[in-house]
Amino acid sequence: MKKPVHGAKLLLSAGTAVTLAIGMLAVGQTAYAAGPTSVGLGTANGFAVLAGTGITNTGATTITGDVGSYATPSETGFGTVVLTGTNHAGDAVTHGAKSALVTAYNDAAARTPFTAVAAGHLGGQTLVAGVYNAGSSTMDLTGTLTLDGQNDPSSVWVFQAPSDLITASSSSVNLINGASPCNVFWQVTSSATLGSSSTFAGTIMGLTSITMGSGVTLNGRALARNGDVTLISDTITNTCSASSGQAATPPPTSMASAPSSNNSTPLFGLLICLAFGALGVVAVETQRRRSLS
Repeated sequence: MKKPVHGAKLLLSAGTAVTLAIGMLAVGQTAYAAGPTSVGLGTANGFAVLAGTGITNTGATTITGDVGSYATPSETGFGTVVLTGTNHAGDAVTHGAKSALVTAYNDAAARTPFTAVAAGHLGGQTLVAGVYNAGSSTMDLTGTLTLDGQNDPSSVWVFQAPSDLITASSSSVNLINGASPCNVFWQVTSSATLGSSSTFAGTIMGLTSITMGSGVTLNGRALARNGDVTLISDTITNTCSASSGQAATPPPTSMASAPSSNNSTPLFGLLICLAFGALGVVAVETQRRRSLS
């Protein structure tokens, strides 16, 4: 009389084990590794170009976003600049933005843990969200660097260049699968130099200066703490700037990246768990009644 109940319990145990295994597999397939949170720029968010000792331009440059320099408000060659935004040269807004930049720079520089970039070479790599550090090498880009958002719009990249950042002519940063320039940050301990006709993405936070060669396209920001920013017929577009008509990307709500909204696998796993559990309960109850009859 007890064997049927015992068999039912075995069935329930087996069903539970299978349920847990399938559920964990289903959820595990869509889980994202914890990634860095966004770097808060505060009042520097709306700036496309920000400098410490002035901005120098040559040729036809187009800037979308605010500009300014503090403590030296010098701006040279702005007669050929097409600016969609506000020029805050030397005013209180620029002063506040420079203070916010210092905070953001220090935040990015302190991020850990990080992945070492071998010899500082970024060209030819495809990188998912994370913190990347060039160590004692110059961080350089020749060819194409691809940043893969893995269909997660909150993916964040923080690049730490303990020395310089240098990109070759015609090099590029390619964003795929939901990666946003609003969530790419370049912390440069010395100076950044972008080669002519290169295409770059993200917010450059240079301790000293930022120099852009002729015909550079930057989808992001050029923010120099202590030095100057030099432009030559370039295009800088801060797509996260309020003055460009775009909403700033909100900071992630947690350290874990959110799974893609178009993937229903976790729900599927939960349904399987519930189904197996229900079958086990039914089996035990059925056998119990048979043993009593």
